[in-house]
Amino acid sequence: MLKDYVRPDDGLDKETRKEETKRLQKLLTAQQVSIREAKLPVIVLVEGWAVSGKGRLINLLISEIDPRFSSVFCGEARTAEANRYPFLYPYFCALPEDGTFLFMDAGWMEGAVREKCTKVTDEELFQRRIRSVNRFERQLRDNGYLVLKLFVNISKEEQTKRQDELRSSSTTSWRTSEYDEYQNTHYSRFRDAYSEFMEATSDIFPWHVLDGTKYGKLNYDAYLLLTETVSAGVAAGKYHGKAFDEYFPMHETPRLSDVDLSVKMDKDEYRKELKKLQDKIFDLHNRIYRKRIPVIVCYEGWDAAGKGGNIRRLAYPLDPRGFDTYPIASPEPHELARHYLWRFWRRLPRTGHVAIFDRTWYGRVMVERIEGFCTEDDWKRAYNEINEFESDLHDWGAVILKFWIHIDQETQLARFNDRQNDPSKQWKITEEDWRNREKWPQYEEAVSEMLEKTSTEFAPWHIIESNDKLYARIKTLRIVVDALENAIKERDD
Repeated sequence: MLKDYVRPDDGLDKETRKEETKRLQKLLTAQQVSIREAKLPVIVLVEGWAVSGKGRLINLLISEIDPRFSSVFCGEARTAEANRYPFLYPYFCALPEDGTFLFMDAGWMEGAVREKCTKVTDEELFQRRIRSVNRFERQLRDNGYLVLKLFVNISKEEQTKRQDELRSSSTTSWRTSEYDEYQNTHYSRFRDAYSEFMEATSDIFPWHVLDGTKYGKLNYDAYLLLTETVSAGVAAGKYHGKAFDEYFPMHETPRLSDVDLSVKMDKDEYRKELKKLQDKIFDLHNRIYRKRIPVIVCYEGWDAAGKGGNIRRLAYPLDPRGFDTYPIASPEPHELARHYLWRFWRRLPRTGHVAIFDRTWYGRVMVERIEGFCTEDDWKRAYNEINEFESDLHDWGAVILKFWIHIDQETQLARFNDRQNDPSKQWKITEEDWRNREKWPQYEEAVSEMLEKTSTEFAPWHIIESNDKLYARIKTLRIVVDALENAIKERDD
C-alpha cells in the first residue's frame, strides 16, 4: 500500500525545517557544478494524485537550477498521435544529456496506471507495462543515470476539497479536468493500482511517498532526497552495469563460415521477380497502413556488401509519405551524451509506417566494441538490452526484419578496388573502409556472437548472400513480402 512508502516524520520543528530547507536549496545550487563535471544525468520523476501539487513542487525544485541545464517533461494524457508509438517512447525520447537535470511531471507510472484504471488496457497488458518499466529503469541505472522517484500523496477528501476550490473560480477552473474528477470518483481503484505499481517497480530505484498536505515537510523531504541522491551519485561515479542474460526464445542462425556464397541469379529471372515482388510490396504497404502495423527494417553487413542497392529496391515501391530511411553514422555529441538507444527510439515509425535503418543499434556490439568506444561491460550488457528493446517493439505489434548482408573477403576487395578506380564511385570508399578490412577477423567474431545472442524468435536475423547482388535483393524482398503477409494474416485472425 501507499503508506508503506511514506517518508517517516523527521522530528524537526517548523522553524528548523525551514532553515534546513534553505540550506538544502543552496546545496542543490552548488551541486549543479558537480553533476556537470561528473557528466551524470539526473531524472526526478514526480508522480502523484491529480491536484496534489506536483507542478508546484517541480517549480520550487527547478528554481534553484540553471535553466540551461534542466528541462521539464509533462506526462499528461497521451495524444492520439503519441498512442501510435510504443509505451516507453515519450519517456526514452525525453532522456536528458549527461550533466543535466530532467524533472518529470508524471511519467511511466501515471501512463500505466491511467491506462489500467480507465480500462484502456487489461491486466495482462498492465503487467507487460510493469515488466517494460523495470527493464527501462535497470537500463537507466546501468547506463549511468541517477533517478529519484517521488509520489505526492493526498487523501480523497483533500483531493475533493482542492478540486472544488479550483472549479469555484473561472481563473483556476482550467487546472482541473474531467479525468481529475474521474480519478477522484474512483479513488480506491487508482490507489490500489498505484500501490501495485510501486510494489512491482521499487527494486532498481525506490519510491518515496511525500505528504502533499504539509507543504513545509513536502519541500524539505524533496530537497533532502534530491541532494542525497546527487551526493551519493557524485561520490560513487558513473555506474556501468554488468552483463547478464535474460531468457529469450532464440532462432537458430547459421554460422557465417557455413553460408554458401556461390548462389547466383539470372538477370532475366531477376527482372521478372523484382517487378512481381515490388508490386506486392506496394499493395502490402497500403494494407499495413490501414491496419496500423509498424515495420522496422534493419540492415547491417560488410562494407561494400550492397546494402545501398538492396535498400533502394525495397524503398522504391513504398509510398514516400509512409516510410523513412535512416543512414546511421557515428553519434553526434548530443547523442553520445545519452543512452545509446536514445537516437534509435526517436526514429521509430508510427503505427502503419515503415522505418528502414542503414546501420543500427548493433553498432554497440560491433564497431563500438572493436574500436573501444565503450567499455567491455557496456557491449556485453548490450546483447540483453537490445533483446529487451526489440521485445518491447514486438509486443507493441511491430514487424522487425534484420538483415546481415554477407560477402567474402575476395568480393569485398574487388568492390573496393572498383570504387577506388572509378571516379564516379570514389565517394563510396574511405580510409576507414580499408582500416576496417584489416580487422575482418575481429569483426567476423563480433558478428558471429551478435547473431548467436540476438537472433530471437520475435526478431530473427536473416543472412543475405550478396556475392551476387541480384540474388541478395530478391531474397530480401521475398522475406519482406512473407513477413508482411503473415503480419496482416495474424491481424485478420
